[in-house]
Amino acid sequence: MEILATTITQYMADLLLPFMRISGLFAAMVGISAKTMPPSVRALLTLFLTVLIMPVVPPAPVEQVFSVGTWLMVIQQLLIGVAIGFISTLVLNTFVLAGQVVAMQTGLGFASIVDPVNGINVPAVGQFYLILATLLFWAFDGHLAMIKMIVMSFDAFPIGTGTFTPEQFREIAHWGGWMFIAALTLSLAPMVSLLIINLAFGVMTKAAPQLNVFTIGFSIAQIVGLIIIWLTLDNFTHHFEMQWQRAQLFMCQLLQICPP
Repeated sequence: MEILATTITQYMADLLLPFMRISGLFAAMVGISAKTMPPSVRALLTLFLTVLIMPVVPPAPVEQVFSVGTWLMVIQQLLIGVAIGFISTLVLNTFVLAGQVVAMQTGLGFASIVDPVNGINVPAVGQFYLILATLLFWAFDGHLAMIKMIVMSFDAFPIGTGTFTPEQFREIAHWGGWMFIAALTLSLAPMVSLLIINLAFGVMTKAAPQLNVFTIGFSIAQIVGLIIIWLTLDNFTHHFEMQWQRAQLFMCQLLQICPP
């Protein structure tokens, strides 16, 4: 049996280019892109998913694998995957930002720990919100939704003939504004509550100057902050669901599979 060189080249291209797009997704996707995930496991997951979807992906228009045009297509596929995965990262960072705002307002910002995902120091409250949001991401089958989006992207942006336009990249950047809006909405109740408490301390200090507001105010603000965080946890799932629905709708609009 003879195997033509063109057949081998086509098979390598059909494996390499979808592999790079999925690699870009997993490099930016929530959970799988974490530093705690071993690179070998991430690579095996990418290869497994690539082999699964190869039969339904149209053949790549590649004549030579080792050429400048092919490597430009590789970079193009990486950008598509990273752009889709980056949206899920924006969803998770919404709650990290909300946790940081709450921590600074309640005086809990000094308690910082190392974030194993990003490798930086973040307030403990932000890390707590990040853990909750990550668990909800898996509970809402967010990983399955992201895999579905990357598979649909091969129909929306076929290999070699389609990619994101500069306007679509600009829309991704602008959609990041929802991160700040949702974070402010989630942290609005603790902020208002602490503002009322600080006003009460101001009135109390004016009425009784003998009281040292710096001595009792800091500890009371921390205790009240923890109570407020506990009372507002019931709304956490609702905020995450709304933000995740916005992200899914935005990804559908980018892939042109739903009306704007």
